[in-house]
Amino acid sequence: MVNKILIIGSGAREHAIVRALDRSPQEKELYCLASNMNPGIAEICDELTVGKMSDPDFVVNYAQETAATLAIIGPENPLENGVADALWNVGVKTVGPKQKLAQLETSKAFTRNLLKEFVIPGCPKYQTFDSMDGVAEFLKELKENYVVKYDGLMGGKGVKVSGDHLHSHDEALVYCQDLTDNGGSFVIEEKFVGQEFSLMSFCDGDNLKHMPIVQDHKRAYEGDRGPNTGGMGTYSDANHGLPFLNDNEIAEAKAINFATAKALKAKFSEGYKGILYGGFMATANGVKLIEYNARLGDPEAMNVLSLLESDYIDICIAIAEGTLDQINVQFSNQATVCKYAVPKGYPESPIKGQEIDVSSVENRDGLFYASVDIKNGQLIEAGSRTVAVVGMADTISKAEAIAEKEISAVKGPLFHRRDIGTASVVQQRIDHMNSLR
Repeated sequence: MVNKILIIGSGAREHAIVRALDRSPQEKELYCLASNMNPGIAEICDELTVGKMSDPDFVVNYAQETAATLAIIGPENPLENGVADALWNVGVKTVGPKQKLAQLETSKAFTRNLLKEFVIPGCPKYQTFDSMDGVAEFLKELKENYVVKYDGLMGGKGVKVSGDHLHSHDEALVYCQDLTDNGGSFVIEEKFVGQEFSLMSFCDGDNLKHMPIVQDHKRAYEGDRGPNTGGMGTYSDANHGLPFLNDNEIAEAKAINFATAKALKAKFSEGYKGILYGGFMATANGVKLIEYNARLGDPEAMNVLSLLESDYIDICIAIAEGTLDQINVQFSNQATVCKYAVPKGYPESPIKGQEIDVSSVENRDGLFYASVDIKNGQLIEAGSRTVAVVGMADTISKAEAIAEKEISAVKGPLFHRRDIGTASVVQQRIDHMNSLR
């Protein structure tokens, strides 16, 4: 039997997904519904169609045209719009939660309330708001330790943290007023102090299989300075933990992911099928949940899927059919470092439409295309994160050296963070956690 698989999305995360599917020895046809012509995806897939990938009717029509039997949803917007629901309704097995379950990512308030309702550890002191009533009073209660989160999708850029983005209660009030003026609701919560990490788990509604833990670097500039981005790069360790985490902290994060999956099924009488991505922080008082995403992270997908040794098609079918407990999920015991090259001016005022050249990148399997277009046979950056590379080796330092060499070989008006995965930055993380413990 030929597996006819529809992949929805067109970034570097989807390029990593398509690569992982392509490595499967099974007979397959790969179809991608994308928002732009990603050359890396187009090269692997039998067909890439640019179309309305967040429109349920459009997606269903394309799935039926291609006779897809399995769909994998990459980004969050199709999940928010109910694309998974629409695909299941026409009999297409889907990796990606239905709309009500995807609220785990699409509504910060939903997630906090879920943790509270089911007494899941890791929840901060928080309140939800849709007006300015009580905002000033709650900020006073939290003093200088607060975070303001827009209650919806903003591509990783709707969170403002005291001390980093907001330097006084007055600035926080202005941001909250701006959100309410635009009809938005938001969550204000206690700020955690510690080290962030990502734990992504395959989930079939009942069973979880965890992926290697990764640390993302959200800030645009070296030394964790500048505005938040979708993620400038990531690293993982050969033992699938991280140098600054202990076994107890890893176990706590896994337990929170499991408890959350169980809570969702109890709440909706339906299981969460897809990727459960917990953004956690290790603190002096245990592991805390920063937020959930309802899909693979980008860049994290490139780290973990580059390490995946098991058959990705088998895993995806098991997620959809609820048989993940029968699948042996294996990852290579190597370290990875992923680095993004982004346009000058990113994220606030990126230049757009300039030529880039990747011909000097040696390991093409470690190169992932993101926001790019092809014009007159030339590769053009399209104004967001442009290309990423992944270095793999026995240690983080060796993987970093590979990633740095490869990303530096990309030519064009781009920049990247040279410090991601370096020994000095990793040591800073270790020292920071040791000082808190």
